[in-house]
Amino acid sequence: MGELRSTHFHAGIDIRTNNMAGVPILSAKEGYISRAIVGSFGYGRVLFVSHPNGHTTVYGHLDRFKGDAADYIREEQYKKKSFEIDLSFPAGKFPVQAGDTIALSGNTGASQGPHLHFEIRDQENEALNPLKFGFTEIKDNYPPTAQKIALKTLDLNSRINDRFGRFEFYMYKIGDAYVFSKPILAHGNIGVELLAHDKMEKSAFRFGINYIEMFADSQKVFSQTIEKINFEDSRGILALVDYKTMKTTGNRFNKLYVDDGNRFDYHEGSMQSGEIHVGSKMVPVRIELRDEYGNKSQVRFKLMPSSVTEDVITLPSMKVPIDFDMMENTLIISSQRCPTVTSHTLNLFYKRGSIEVKPAYGNKFRDVYLVDLRKVLPDSVVTCAGALRFNFKDEVPSGTEYKFYDDLADIQFQESSLYDTLFLNVSRIEKDSSEIFSIGSRLVPLFKPLDILLKPKNKYPDNGKTAVYRVGNGNSYIGGKWANDRIRFSTRELGDFQILEDTIPPTITRISVNQNSARLRIRDGLSGISYFEANLNGEWLLMNYDYKSGIIQSEKLDKKKPLKGDFQLKVVDQCGNERIFKQKIM
Repeated sequence: MGELRSTHFHAGIDIRTNNMAGVPILSAKEGYISRAIVGSFGYGRVLFVSHPNGHTTVYGHLDRFKGDAADYIREEQYKKKSFEIDLSFPAGKFPVQAGDTIALSGNTGASQGPHLHFEIRDQENEALNPLKFGFTEIKDNYPPTAQKIALKTLDLNSRINDRFGRFEFYMYKIGDAYVFSKPILAHGNIGVELLAHDKMEKSAFRFGINYIEMFADSQKVFSQTIEKINFEDSRGILALVDYKTMKTTGNRFNKLYVDDGNRFDYHEGSMQSGEIHVGSKMVPVRIELRDEYGNKSQVRFKLMPSSVTEDVITLPSMKVPIDFDMMENTLIISSQRCPTVTSHTLNLFYKRGSIEVKPAYGNKFRDVYLVDLRKVLPDSVVTCAGALRFNFKDEVPSGTEYKFYDDLADIQFQESSLYDTLFLNVSRIEKDSSEIFSIGSRLVPLFKPLDILLKPKNKYPDNGKTAVYRVGNGNSYIGGKWANDRIRFSTRELGDFQILEDTIPPTITRISVNQNSARLRIRDGLSGISYFEANLNGEWLLMNYDYKSGIIQSEKLDKKKPLKGDFQLKVVDQCGNERIFKQKIM
């Protein structure tokens, strides 16, 4: 519980079932089944049991429900003619005692293998740490493990090893501490990030760390305690991790400083921002990690003062003539140094004119320029090594509603869409007779969705089969509604978007269809499956769906009655293309 995931905190504990589905799931305490959900994603099949003390236990990724509740849920699915369903029950309808079998374990929803996801929630529906409730089966004598730290400059005048940016460092272990072989040169305001995990006995898996404290020069500057999770705020995790690193490498570095957009109350005291100032003296840093069972470990290193210099001999040579990166409010431009020129200034162009920018630092291989985007939003830059175009269009403030209008797109920002100020770039390119719209960077997180109106230059067929897709590893369907040759859609991610036409219906592959059950696999190559519907002799038939495998399987209302007669399955994708499978079951 509290483990960092890609878009949320893990809200409970996962209990493995030896890679098997069908293990009996028992109610942890007496109470009553208060809610049941059947869904394709998330927790899949999930039961909620409410208890007299006000707590609710949650059992997710179930294969099947058991008892009277199972029959009732199936009957409601048939009444509503829907596989997906969300039902609430009064206190007296399905009472349970501690140890009653309420379900069988499974692998439904967004599960990566058979297991039980178990939560304990309070009366405010916030998730509590189950390990605080005394499960004696769990043995843990292993302290947390630290892998790396990252140091980050927090303003334009800060440096790490004479450079501006974010830099990662490996550690080695001595006793219960992870240390560095020598001090790290630093200047100004520095942020620390930590890549670490916890371990347990008899498990090869990695776990989150609930308790972190950081001390600079013996003063506590940061603390983080995760014992409760509010589901409405869970996406706020994107301000707690280094989002850019997570998207590019998959590593989830925990920020040990309170960054802009951090909405959590996991941090002790308003004065503990986590920011470390390195002035004229050495700053020893100590990070203390602790798990729920009291196992501890430390990370120790020293920040050695270093004055800002323009000559940085450690800068490596460049593989390209000119390149750029962004970090919060700063544009970092790197340019190969040209041996034939004496002036290494950069010409920066913006709407009102141009200015010359001197390198912040460099060496014989390259020059590095730092541009404060809050002061100037450049269209392009030119050095002796080449030119770059940025397509910056606007500076969008966080914490307020904001509307952006452009020839390519109109964008509506909600009050809480952004974690921090966004320096918005918008552009369009032609690719394979199609358009790709670039709106912001995929490396910038969003808390709440944006509403975007795209204004394509190309003409698209008015057949209901063209939609917006996010461009990435494959194309992800977003959708959208057309009006006056423009398409409006909502997104929780910035990046590249493309308008594509999908005219190919889903595929249906028969696995087995007989009197006992109908089992088939359904797939769609582009927009994805919107819905499916099966019937037998014209009567609606429940089909259970596992999106990971694409398998759907019938579940009869009357289990004693065989499937017999005319079976039909219709599958429709997000663009309305449909495929129908028919078979007469004898």
